[in-house]
Amino acid sequence: MEAIPAFLLAHEPTIRLSVFVGLLAALMVFEALSPRRALAQGRTRRWPSNLGIVVVNTVVVRLIIPLPPVGVALWAADSGWGLLHAVALPPLLAGIIAFLVLDLAIYGQHALFHKVDLLWRLHRMHHADVDVDVTTGARFHPIEIVLSVLIKMALVVVIGAPAVAVMVFEVVLNATSMFNHANIVLPRPVDAALRLIVVTPDMHRVHHSIHRDETDSNYGFNLPWWDRLFGTYNAQPRDGHAAMDLGIPQFRDPGEQRLDRMLAQPLRDGG
Repeated sequence: MEAIPAFLLAHEPTIRLSVFVGLLAALMVFEALSPRRALAQGRTRRWPSNLGIVVVNTVVVRLIIPLPPVGVALWAADSGWGLLHAVALPPLLAGIIAFLVLDLAIYGQHALFHKVDLLWRLHRMHHADVDVDVTTGARFHPIEIVLSVLIKMALVVVIGAPAVAVMVFEVVLNATSMFNHANIVLPRPVDAALRLIVVTPDMHRVHHSIHRDETDSNYGFNLPWWDRLFGTYNAQPRDGHAAMDLGIPQFRDPGEQRLDRMLAQPLRDGG
């Protein structure tokens, strides 16, 4: 069993990249075959920048934070740091607790990035996409990504999250972010059943509404339970999914989809 975390750490980049590329390709095909909404600005204008920011973020994180959260989890285990290392719990139970705590933290972090003006200036680059699709799930400002990784690393040490749980959480978070941003049609019964256990595209699309009260709802990425528990759940957009406007009013010009404009957006005026 002790070899499992070491194996995951050694192959983490390959595992995460494989899941990312495979799911990205599958959802791109799904979007082409069964789109939920017509695109306002299209793929050729947006995709190069949305995917380009993934490359930028990967390089920035590797340069600034060479040790990934899984590596931090292994260090914490070796050093005996963290609450879960102080109690004798079955590995599966410890992993489930760690996963839930990490997911709750991401929910809280997301809400915080909406409520604090300085953090919102970073996060709004994600919301400035006027066409939400699978690539939007990877569109985050590098500074936000670095802050998010640091927050996760600190939490991993505090709770003593098992490395396996951290690895699973990172892969699932990446996958669900792409899934719940995907511009795909799910039958209503399927959506209703799925949103009991995972954030669906229709649930998360409300969060990208141009109406700020709808933007400030549905903060969950993986699990939908936190929004229901803390009163931030919004089932449907007031304008309907087909007619609703997405994005931020001040950043709707097609030129705002350029990578350089996206990176500089926190320094500029806007909503």
